[in-house]
Amino acid sequence: MESIIMMVGLFAIMYFIIIRPQQKQAKEHKEMLEALVKGDKIVTNGGLIVDIAKVDENFYTVKLDKDTQVRLAKDAVARKYEDEA
Repeated sequence: MESIIMMVGLFAIMYFIIIRPQQKQAKEHKEMLEALVKGDKIVTNGGLIVDIAKVDENFYTVKLDKDTQVRLAKDAVARKYEDEA
């Protein structure tokens, strides 16, 4: 009986320290992706800072400069870029 209680306790500790924060972070990232609109600046997983030109279901069309536009998978977005200036 004691070993079962210890296993349940260990699982509870693992859940609150590891699993729950990961789920919360994934949910916040998904909400951030859904809230992005044309004109927002984002940072890609590769470290590029780009402007969103068009929002599709699974992709963003982004501007690298004024003449170059590329498609970017939504999974490749790290975060929204906030100017620190």
